[in-house]
Amino acid sequence: MSEFSYTTKALYSGEKVCGMDLSPETIPCFLTTAFTMRGFKEVQDTYANKGYTYVRTRNPNRTALGEVISCLEGGEESLIFSSGMGAITSTLMTLLDRGDHVICNSNIYGETYSVMTQVLGKCGVEITFADYQNTENIAAAIRPETKLIYSEVLSNPTLTLVDLKAVAELAHQHGALFMVDNTFTTPIAIRPIEFGADIVINSLTKFMNGHSDAIGGSITTTAALCGKIQPMAMLLGTPGDPFSSWLIQRGVNTASLRLPQAMHTAEKLAKALAAHKHVSKVNHPSLPDYPQKMLADRMFGKNGCCAMLSFIVPEDLEKIDQFMLSLRFPRYAPTLGGLHTTLSHPVTSSHMGVPDETRRKMGITPGMIRVSVGIEDPDDLAADFENALKVFD
Repeated sequence: MSEFSYTTKALYSGEKVCGMDLSPETIPCFLTTAFTMRGFKEVQDTYANKGYTYVRTRNPNRTALGEVISCLEGGEESLIFSSGMGAITSTLMTLLDRGDHVICNSNIYGETYSVMTQVLGKCGVEITFADYQNTENIAAAIRPETKLIYSEVLSNPTLTLVDLKAVAELAHQHGALFMVDNTFTTPIAIRPIEFGADIVINSLTKFMNGHSDAIGGSITTTAALCGKIQPMAMLLGTPGDPFSSWLIQRGVNTASLRLPQAMHTAEKLAKALAAHKHVSKVNHPSLPDYPQKMLADRMFGKNGCCAMLSFIVPEDLEKIDQFMLSLRFPRYAPTLGGLHTTLSHPVTSSHMGVPDETRRKMGITPGMIRVSVGIEDPDDLAADFENALKVFD
């Protein structure tokens, strides 16, 4: 199928279940804790062939979803986890040992930051945070014991972009692995492995599932690394459950339709907000004044760059509250990536524990609002925001 697009191939991945002769239109959900066997020979053969035994070890729905994610990300193999954080922690716990050193983007998801500082710190792993806007900062942080360089494609909530190709080359020059979180952007917008990433993380809960009804995560990497990480995931109890995997596979099958629409709607909304008198700044890679516009154009294709944006209004929390109440469609939500457009306020949510001075240096003010754009009509959405912004008149 090499002559077809990867999104078409993904739609026909994860269809076959080893040991099942039936050919249903959609893969069944295997809600069983175990698969039974008869006699020692069958037991030995099943374990030798890595067949289905116990749900925490392997499950057909995880296998099927993993095949789809591998196809979309362009990697050899994928593992499915109970959450994006389960994917991150299981991978880090497998790859890192006491005395190892990790370089992490200073603009990183709050809970990933906590894993780096709290969990890995307890394990004797040293972490250096660096500003990835200049790869010289990364180069200066590299040590002989640097084992891993970690980043997201776009930071949350300022949407600062990372030059994946440059960072991958730097990592490989020094014998380190490059691990990338693709949750904000998804493989519909960008495939980090094509830029040199060794491991790609996705919180499947978000845009990949897209229906706000299941939680899960994935890693995509080589078969050899998956073979090391899978036993650790079993011990940590982080493999995804069958029903969530089944739901997410259903959601992923429409990602190539949903996400380009959401990304292009985000572009139109960003443009409308940038022209509004009460909006002082909009963060989105599609805008002509985006600080890394040339890099964004080089990295992203026709599908768009992401369905996330953030913008800044006057620092009046009472009026921001009125603004949110005035919106007809978007609602506040502590997550992202669903069919509906949602909002969050970083200062009172994801970055609540960060000192104000530090937040402002990152570009996060009390007037910043983060938006996860859904699949509403773009003109309706823009009109809704413009009407709600009248509270600042």
